[in-house]
This record gives sequence, structure tokens and C-alpha cells, in this order.
Amino acid sequence: MRHLLVAAALAALLAPGTAGAQQSEVVFSYKAWEVRVVQFDDGSLSCVAQVSHGSDSFSVWADSNEAVRLQFYSEAWDFGEGSTADLEVQIDRRGPWTMTNAELYLQSVLFDMPDTNDGVRFLTEVMQGNVMRLRNDSGQDVMAYSLAGSSASINALIQCVDGLNRSSNPFN
Repeated sequence: MRHLLVAAALAALLAPGTAGAQQSEVVFSYKAWEVRVVQFDDGSLSCVAQVSHGSDSFSVWADSNEAVRLQFYSEAWDFGEGSTADLEVQIDRRGPWTMTNAELYLQSVLFDMPDTNDGVRFLTEVMQGNVMRLRNDSGQDVMAYSLAGSSASINALIQCVDGLNRSSNPFN
């Protein structure tokens, strides 16, 4: 069923007359999470799973190349245009993850996940977790995000990326 929703969303985004500003379609929603397929001004497509609380959000972005980027966003932040920081993320009571050289840009913290077993392990922890805490390099809590519904949402994100891959390969 999700494959049909992704296909319908892709068809809507790629329809004639939709060029211009960034557009998105919701393909899955569960608890506080939403999964969207997003088309950018240059025509490229990505999928994003996002949990929001007010103006704060945590997002997992993925594209047809299966590159995964984490985004932590808050309207309260103002980092300017281009610095980095070493941060820490902890899911429940598991050991913390270090995010070396995370990009600080405007109201976002961005981190590209490695395409390794560590990246898979991190996303598995997100899917199995209850709460994720973002901390500064001194270990002080900056923000907390609910992970309720993350398992179903990350699975929907994977299916969304599969849909992107099928839409760009006529032999799938």
C-alpha cells in the first residue's frame, strides 16, 4: 500500500506545471512522525522522515543514492552560514554517538551518516528508541526528540527511497 502512496506522490510532484519552489507530498504519517517525498527546484527528489514538536524537529533525509543526512532544526537557533561543531546524540540509555564536524547552518545542525554498519546501527537505535537527546560537545542537553512511531516511519522512509529508485530506473 505504501508503494502506491509513494507512486501517487511521485506522479503528483512530477506532473507538468509543478516546476518552481520546493514541493512535497506526505506519503506516511504515524504518531508525531511524517514521511514526505520532496522535489527541489532543480528537479531532484528526496524522502524525509521527520518528528516535530512546535518549531523544533529532527529529520532523516535520504535520496535515490541512499545518502542519509540527519537534520536537527529549531527556530530558536541562529548559527549563521557555515561553521562546524562536535556534538553528541544519545538514544535512551544506550551509549552516546559522536557527530564530529556536524555542519551548523542557519537554524539547522546537519550531519551526513556514514554508509557503514555504524550508520545502520544508529538508524536501528532510532527505530527501537523512545527518546533521543542532542547534546553539545560538553555533554549538556540541547534538545530532546520523541522517537515514538520512528520504527514505522523509518520503514516508510526506506520504501519511499525504493520508490525513488524505481521511478528513475524504467527496468524496475
